[in-house]
Amino acid sequence: MIVGILLALLGGAFVCLQNTFNANVKKQVSVWSTTMLVLALGFLASFAAGLAFEGAALFVFDAEPWFWFSGIVGVGVVACVTQGVQSLGPSRAISLVMVSQIFFGLMWDTLGWFGLEKVPFTFQSFVGVLMISAGVLLFQLGPKLETASQKQRPAARSSLKANG
Repeated sequence: MIVGILLALLGGAFVCLQNTFNANVKKQVSVWSTTMLVLALGFLASFAAGLAFEGAALFVFDAEPWFWFSGIVGVGVVACVTQGVQSLGPSRAISLVMVSQIFFGLMWDTLGWFGLEKVPFTFQSFVGVLMISAGVLLFQLGPKLETASQKQRPAARSSLKANG
C-alpha cells in the first residue's frame, strides 16, 4: 500500500509538472499544437518504455475495444487542463481538476460504470468530498492573480506622473 501511495503522489507531481510545461508551450503555439506535441511525445516515450520493459507483450491487448480509445479522451484532458493552467495558474487549476476527478471517480465507483466494481456511496465519502471541495474553495478565495495588463497599469501611471 505504501508503494501505491508513493506512486500516486509522484503521479500527481508529474501531472502538475506536465501541465505547467504545457501551459508554457501553449503561450507560444495553439492549444491544438500543444496537445499534438504532448500526445505525440507521450506516444513515443510510452512506445520506447513499453518495448524496453515488456517487449512483444506490449502488443497484447486484453481489454474491451472501447477502452482502447482513452487516448482520444487524453486530447480533452490536455486541451482543457492546459488552458485552465494558463488562465488560473497551476495550483488553482490543478486543485479544481482534483475536485472534478474525485467527484467523477466517486460517481463512477458508486454507479459501477466503465467496468468498475460498484463501491457503495457512504456518509464518509460524502463528507470527504465536501471537505476537499471546501478546501479548494478556500484556496480559490485567496489572493487574485495579476494579469499582464494589471501589471502594466502601475508602470503606466508612474510614467504619466514622471512626464507631468
